[in-house]
Amino acid sequence: MVDALVLFGGPSPEHDISVHTGLQAARVLGSSEALYWTRAGEFVIVDAQLEGVAFADGVPRGAKPARIAAGGGISAKAGLREKVYDGVVVNCCHGGPGEDGTLQGLLDLAGVAYTGPSQGGAALGMDKLAFGAACSLVGIPSLPRTALTDNTKPDFDGPYIVKPRFGGSSIGIDVVTDIATAHDRLRSNPHLERGAVIEPYRPDSVDINVAVRLFPSPELSAIEKPTRSGGDIYSYAEKYVGGGGMATAPRELPAQLPADIEDRIRAHALEAAQLAGVRGAARIDFLLDDGEVFLNEINTIPGSLGWYLWAESGVAFADLLNDMIAEAAARPTARYTSAGADGAVLRSSASIASKLA
Repeated sequence: MVDALVLFGGPSPEHDISVHTGLQAARVLGSSEALYWTRAGEFVIVDAQLEGVAFADGVPRGAKPARIAAGGGISAKAGLREKVYDGVVVNCCHGGPGEDGTLQGLLDLAGVAYTGPSQGGAALGMDKLAFGAACSLVGIPSLPRTALTDNTKPDFDGPYIVKPRFGGSSIGIDVVTDIATAHDRLRSNPHLERGAVIEPYRPDSVDINVAVRLFPSPELSAIEKPTRSGGDIYSYAEKYVGGGGMATAPRELPAQLPADIEDRIRAHALEAAQLAGVRGAARIDFLLDDGEVFLNEINTIPGSLGWYLWAESGVAFADLLNDMIAEAAARPTARYTSAGADGAVLRSSASIASKLA
């Protein structure tokens, strides 16, 4: 059995959901310790058997400062000694730097194996504009989407949906009737500061989600159709605010779909997963409108790691986690090397001053 250290939290709007996901994973794995990434960006070792409320007001009591160092792995003070954590990090960080490639790059530099997307896969998946363009390029149907700036004039009619270019879980999304209002949102919505995208809003569309993994072999979960409460979009509150989180959010699972539409969704989901180089278990979200299927986005580290979708398919949460850990151990994302940099160029070079002449 490969040792695993669950990592959750982070300076992200989805911090609280990440805490729940991490504690769920730690319970299933029987972990005694976990690595908590605070809202302030610090790493600490905590009791993995705590409840979510222990993190509501900040760092829980008994936390021990930890560090992730380039070439030095993960370590924390253990009395008078320093404990080094070996094995695989189970990444349960949602949104922000935990899911956009920042954390992945740090773990790569530290030489730590981890679950979920690679640095490149995370960056691509978090960028709605780049991921949508990549999917369209290979023929996966997507709605027209363009970057929103003060000068943007879309070549498609409103109403429009405005989204953060980097983000997820419906946070910061607005539906607007005209481009002038969309431009106003750029100045009033803090979630759009790093960038925004705009696309047509289709009020009659329904959300369709499916989870996918490529290890130990390509596999897709049951398909769900989330139920909106009457708003314009499937909101953050509908997904997460409730005692059971994603597991008890309103939905039709499995979704009752015509066979040809289900086949298209599964084919597009698998193609998108392979395009993004999915590691772990991603969730891919679609829109269904009058028989047309459009890929919406990919969530490379979904809430609760999408376990409720796999449970419907007969995959236990423990098996899902252990497969993710096995994948991380067998297929580390990056191992940097200086092979080839043998000093020959430096020994044969002239002075730096001569190169500046």
